[in-house]
Amino acid sequence: MYKKVLIFVLVIVMVALAGCSAKEKGGPTTADAPPDAVPDLVGVYVVNGVDPLGTEYGGHLTIRAGEKELEYLLQWIIVGSIQEGTGVLEGNQLFVEWRAIEGVTGKTQGTAMYTVTLGRELYGTRTVEGHSGVGEEIAFPND
Repeated sequence: MYKKVLIFVLVIVMVALAGCSAKEKGGPTTADAPPDAVPDLVGVYVVNGVDPLGTEYGGHLTIRAGEKELEYLLQWIIVGSIQEGTGVLEGNQLFVEWRAIEGVTGKTQGTAMYTVTLGRELYGTRTVEGHSGVGEEIAFPND
């Protein structure tokens, strides 16, 4: 049992360190994808961002294919919160409506708009309903 817990903790630390590397703290590392040649977005990502209130955060994003063409289902696991959303790809732009499903009191929801790069990176803005500011987020593939 002790070995399993130790392995689990080591894996969590390794994933956290991967999310703290230099590239995740900057901008995208590849050019924007042409609108007619966007790479598949399905996968696991490391996320870094600043919310509309100026608070920095990090976590993981999982993207799955939706039921409709060009639709994606997103789930963020960010310190203290789990959020889910549905996105629609238009050219190289992913437009998302999201909501917190765990770890937040009250109804927290908003929108996001990401540009997709040739390297499957996503960068863009996030809003939170009821707040006037706009946050920024970047996601790097981690699979």
